Amino acid sequence: MNRNYLIQQIKEKKSYLCVGLDTDIEKIPVHLQSRPDAAFQFNKQIIDATKDLCVAYKINSAFYEAQGVKGWETLEKTVSYIPSTHFKIADAKRGDIGNTSHQYAKAFFETIPFDAITVAPYMGSDSIKPFLDYGNKWTIVLGLTSNEGSKDFEQQKINDHFLYEEIIKKTAEWGTNENLMFVVGATKAAEIASIRKIIPNHFLLIPGVGFQGGSLAEVSKYGLISDCGLLVNVSRAIIYAGNKENFAQEARGIALEYQTAMEKYLKL
Repeated sequence: MNRNYLIQQIKEKKSYLCVGLDTDIEKIPVHLQSRPDAAFQFNKQIIDATKDLCVAYKINSAFYEAQGVKGWETLEKTVSYIPSTHFKIADAKRGDIGNTSHQYAKAFFETIPFDAITVAPYMGSDSIKPFLDYGNKWTIVLGLTSNEGSKDFEQQKINDHFLYEEIIKKTAEWGTNENLMFVVGATKAAEIASIRKIIPNHFLLIPGVGFQGGSLAEVSKYGLISDCGLLVNVSRAIIYAGNKENFAQEARGIALEYQTAMEKYLKL
């Protein structure tokens, strides 16, 4: 999916919402537990209930990999079920030496046709560039994450700059705003202003709104640009909004709240 099409979807839906399908088999409603491929049945209903309110879905591969072969089958079926109009993100956080990254890229861009994948940049350019070789695919680099451990490396200073700033600046040289995005945690909203000085035109993927305490208003204030430039991911707050048979309707209600707020912030 190219940038223009993604922006078109944002304009049409008046939304920059990304729904995270981080489906934990132990947390889905009890009435689904006994069904064949319960996780897919859950995902399917969430997608049906939210697809007109969001522009993207992010699938954290760990929740599927943990289930072995069955989990991979669920992941593939879920990706196939997501409409082609929606931006599909593999939240896989890969990143290794070149020949290994090439295989990861093949896995998540060819074998399973995601539009984007999250990657860790700390092994350098040869771990990132194999992903960038794919046309109309996106590499989403971990920039400044919201976890407590981000203080250990990302927020350490080197030559009066934070390491995450150096990483973003250097990585931006390897691609363009047509194939590179950056992850910035919603709990780091104030830092988005300084990040925007480094990458004023790149899309940012913002996790951490909802259960992690990030503010949509703050993220939008500091992160929105003329063509939006944001994908705000909400996972648990939407998909686990309810645990009864009407869970999908409950999820839709929360997604609608986010979409309604985003419509007010957008100036497209």
